[in-house]
Parts: sequence; C-alpha cells; structure tokens
Amino acid sequence: MEKIRNFCIIAHIDHGKSTIADRMMELTGTVSKREMQSQLLDSMELEREKGITIKLAPVTMRWKGYTLNLIDTPGHVDFSYEVSRSLQAVETAVLVVDATQGIQAQTLANVYLALEQDLTIIPVINKIDLPAAEVERVASQIISLLGCKREEIIEVSGKTGKNVDKILDAVVANGQIVSLRDLRAQLGSREATESREDGRERACPQRNDRPSATRALIFDSYFDDYRGVVLYVRVFEGEIKKNAEIKMMAAETKGLALEIGVLTPKMTPREVLKAGEIGYIVTNLKTTREAKVGDTVTLVKDPAGEPLPGYKDVLPFVYAGFFPVSNDQYKDLKEAIEKLSLSDSALRFEPENSPVLGFGLRIGFLGLLHMDIIRERLEREFGLDLIVTNPSTNYEVVMANGEIKEIKSAADLPDVSEIAEIREPWVKGEIIVPKEMIGGVLNLINEKRGHQTNLSYIEERAVIDFEAPMANLLTDFYDQLKSVTSGYASFNYELNGYKAEDLVRVDFLVGGHKIDALSIMCHKTEAEAIGRETTKKLKEVIPRQNWEVALQAAIGARIIARETIGAYRKDVTVKIHTGDRDRKAKLLQKQKRGKARMKRFGKIDIPSEAFTVMLKRD
Repeated sequence: MEKIRNFCIIAHIDHGKSTIADRMMELTGTVSKREMQSQLLDSMELEREKGITIKLAPVTMRWKGYTLNLIDTPGHVDFSYEVSRSLQAVETAVLVVDATQGIQAQTLANVYLALEQDLTIIPVINKIDLPAAEVERVASQIISLLGCKREEIIEVSGKTGKNVDKILDAVVANGQIVSLRDLRAQLGSREATESREDGRERACPQRNDRPSATRALIFDSYFDDYRGVVLYVRVFEGEIKKNAEIKMMAAETKGLALEIGVLTPKMTPREVLKAGEIGYIVTNLKTTREAKVGDTVTLVKDPAGEPLPGYKDVLPFVYAGFFPVSNDQYKDLKEAIEKLSLSDSALRFEPENSPVLGFGLRIGFLGLLHMDIIRERLEREFGLDLIVTNPSTNYEVVMANGEIKEIKSAADLPDVSEIAEIREPWVKGEIIVPKEMIGGVLNLINEKRGHQTNLSYIEERAVIDFEAPMANLLTDFYDQLKSVTSGYASFNYELNGYKAEDLVRVDFLVGGHKIDALSIMCHKTEAEAIGRETTKKLKEVIPRQNWEVALQAAIGARIIARETIGAYRKDVTVKIHTGDRDRKAKLLQKQKRGKARMKRFGKIDIPSEAFTVMLKRD
C-alpha cells in the first residue's frame, strides 16, 4: 500500500479535467501514441459530441515506481452524485480551475464534497497557455478559498502537457498539505477537527495495519450484454482473487468473481486485487440491483462483520412522461429504460397511461441535462421515436385525514376537497457572478419566488446564496441567468426540503377535451400568466383544422385563459356563376352544418412539440 496512490480530478464543467487525464496517460506511458485520442476516458458518443463527461471513468497508471489510480469525474451539477461516489474511493483530489474563468459554482460544490471526505486537495490552474489567461488573479482566488500558499498551486496546460508531471509528483508525495481546519473555518463547514501540532492535516491512504476480513467499496457498476454485471471497486482491506466467491453485504446476494483486473483504460485482467487498489470485477450476476453502488463486497469464506459506510440514495426530483409515438414501441421503451437504469443508479421509472398518448413511462431525473442525455440515448442507441411531456417536480400532498401522499405529476392530484395542504420542493442554490451584475441576478431570483440568504465575495466575484422553489427553476432559469449576466454566471444547487405553498393545478383543454399530459402545478399567483402564455404557445404548434378549435386553461371548472385556432375555410360559393344571394346562403349554411358535425366527431392531431411548450421561451 506504500506504493499506491488513489486520486480523482474535480472541477467545474469544461475546465479541462479530461484533457489533463489524457496528458497523464501519455506521460506515464499507459496509452501508446498510436492509440491516443482526445478525451480518451469519455467513451460514450454523446460525451464526445457535447464535450462533457457524463460517467466517471477509472484508470490505473505507473509513475516513478508508484501505482496511481485516477478517477475522472463529471463537472455538471446534474452528475454531482458521480463525483461524491468517486471521492469516497480516493485519498487525494486534484482541484482544476480554468485560468480564463476562475472559480465557478461547481468548483465550490466539489471543494465542499472533498472536505467532507477529509481529502488532500492539490490546487491546479489549467489553460495557462491561452492569451486570455489571468493566472495571478485566479491564484489569489484559490488562496482565499483554500488558505494555501502561492507556491503550492501548480500551473499547467492540459493542451500542451506543460507541468502535468508536477501534478503526478504532488500526488505521489500524497498531495500538498492543506490546512483543513482553516478551510472549514472559511467555508462554514463542520467544526474544525483535532489536528497535528503544526495545525495542519494530511489525508493519507488508509493503512491496513492489522490482518482483517476483505472489504471493498462498489463505487460504480454497469451491465454488459455479453459478460453480465461489472463492478468498479476500491479494496480497503484484504484481497479479492479470481474465481473467489463474493458477497454483497447490503443486498445479501452472492456471486462469483469470474474475472478481476485494473483499467488501463481498457480492461487488463489480474489474478488478485489487493488492499488500496482500484479495479473491476466481472461477476455472474444478472442485474445491478444485486450489487448496488455503495455496497460492500466481502468474501463468502471469511465475511467482514461491519460494512463500509456507503452512499446515501440519490433520489430524482425532476419527472417527465416518455411516450412512444407508436404504441407498438412501448415494450421496446420499457426494455431500453431497464437497460439504461442498470448503469445509471439515479434513474427511477414507473408505468404511466394517458388517454391521448397511450402507454408510456414516468421517469425521474436529477436535472434537465440528465433528462436530455437519457432522451438522446434512447433515440440513438435504441432507435425509439419519443414524445416527452413537460418536466415537473414531485409534490407532497397532506390529506385532510393526515395521510401524506407523494405525487409525481399534476394529473395524480387527489380531489381538492380532500386536501389539507400541498408542499413543494425548494432548493438551496449558489450563483457566482461578477460584482457589477448582482442586481440583475437578485431580480431574477425574486421573479422566481426565491429569496437571497447570503452574499459573500471571492476577489472581484460575488457568491449569492439563495432559496427558491424547484418548479420555478426547472424550465428556463439557467438560460435567463446566462442572459442577465452575459454568460458570466455559474450556478449550482441542491435539494432543501419541502414547504407548504398556495398551489393549484392548471389543466389545458384542446377542443373541450382535457389533456392530462399538459396539466401542471403552479403557485396561485402565477396561474393566469402561465395559462395565457401556454395557450398562446399551443396555438402556434397545434395545426389548424377544418373546424374552429378552442384552447383553454382552467383551474377546476374556472376558465382562466383562452385562445382560438381559426378553421380552414373553403370557398364553397366559387362554383356559383350567378350572384343569387339565396343560393350562396344555402351553400354556406350547408358548410356550417358540416363543420359542426366535424367538430363533434373530428380528432385533433396534437404534435409532440405541444408537450414541451413549457421548456421553450420563444
């Protein structure tokens, strides 16, 4: 274990984590120049296309006689649960900050996560080769955040590879010593812990001083169509050999370690995984539910008494209905989601039925990007043609008899006469923005029924802490924030419990028929504005018919907004060559009766864009 170092790279989105990981693999000779390609650890087609990391990816490297296990993590707030899992499997975190952008919201969030695990933090400034780089300004931001010394900050260029070897040397030296006590005091984290005489702490690899039973933490798992369930594990104590009988302590399932090894980054089989190492285990399990992320792997022959502290369950708070365009594809959709949920522990889904859209699934996500990624994967990898309804959050409904129900869609709301109160989820958010743009951001927060809780500064940037209802941030808050701040703001959030509010359900009627999939929950004060805006948008996307179609928004039986789609009008009098008024009137009357009959029996074809009108501002 003296020669093993486990570390991960954390940063805000697009600050260069994957590029630095590429240079490390080149420098250590893990990947030959012939096999090298940019963002090598981003194996998914979508990751390469969007230029973001979606899944964490481990890789084992050799450097100056040491074994370095790196975990590359995502930077977007929707995938922060992947970051927290990685941090629990390592001892050191390399914190990367872009020299042109400075400290962003997700940088702070990841620092908090690293502090909770008592990790050594190695500060790194990336992209120093760019003309717009402001190295000294960013360095002073890092110093005020971490309380470290200027010489402890490593300046690198992930593109050219300059100074990347210094990061590896710092990891081997087990990271720069960071004053975690000072750090906690600055960040308002939990109380300072006992430290050494010099007032500084160092997070070192967990020593295995006494022989004990094998314990390994599962920090990721996925389902391989040909090999079964593959686990990514960090071995804390003991060792796991090939073909050993293993046991998952929480799930209480048993299996065989058919193959074990390390990732370089391709799978490299080994005979044994020892304490301190990170690697993979190919099992004979048929579903990842038998080996959940956060579970402890031990041996059947010599089981451990206590499991390792696992992860808290990540619960989704954004829900959307996914319906196939053709009902014949429902079975394919269900199978596809089941396969995706095997490698994405945050996905939750249940069947849903709509009178207009037919059979589908209501799926829970961690945010809108997460939803967008899953939708694109379903359409690309499984060839599905989908209709996605407006995303909504979940609500707690307190019934008159004291029972608490959770509803995931406005259509599930019980009768209003039986409801005592409705609670909606609120989030605790953090926005980092230049000082001169504070006013516009505070106005935007107030518009969303939110309120500022704290205002602090890192150099010339302001950190605005606020609370707001989740539903109001779901659709276009991020776009509006970028617009108000000319793209300079960064945003991070987490769930902060439920609050009782004066909420109502707004239904939308198309041609007198209520469309459940369009129903939304909103605050009573916002209902009329949302009703008017949505009916206008629906008028633009629903095609004209041969008869007049009324679009209405209603709260219960009360109509609060209306738009009318005019009918196509064929000139039936064109065939009359005389100017006889009675004949014209007779033909127009006949046409009117025909349209009334059509209106009674005609079916309005609602295009899929109508179900996502709430997402689009213009």
